[in-house]
Amino acid sequence: MDAGNALQSARIRAGLSQAELAARTGTSQATISAYESGAKQPTVATFSRLLAATGCRLEVDNGHAAVTEPSQAQLARAGRTLERVMALAEALPVRHERTLRFPRLPAARPG
Repeated sequence: MDAGNALQSARIRAGLSQAELAARTGTSQATISAYESGAKQPTVATFSRLLAATGCRLEVDNGHAAVTEPSQAQLARAGRTLERVMALAEALPVRHERTLRFPRLPAARPG
């Protein structure tokens, strides 16, 4: 999420100028401008307070899937694929020729 864009969108939807939002939150218009432009990043507490002043609220959604470690079989398969890609890259001509001949790839091993 881009805090600056989210803040600017919330402020505009609320019909507030930067100066009006600054007055409501006890900060300066320059600070609001810096947040919206991305020159400064507000803390979570400050961001929540700024959004509240526009009638919005900060909500944390933990909807992303958990990160999982790949299995040894997945790592081995990815390693074999990388080896094949590197072999193909090495086999390609360094200089461009009028007709490009493609090298034969070794047969994929089950896995």
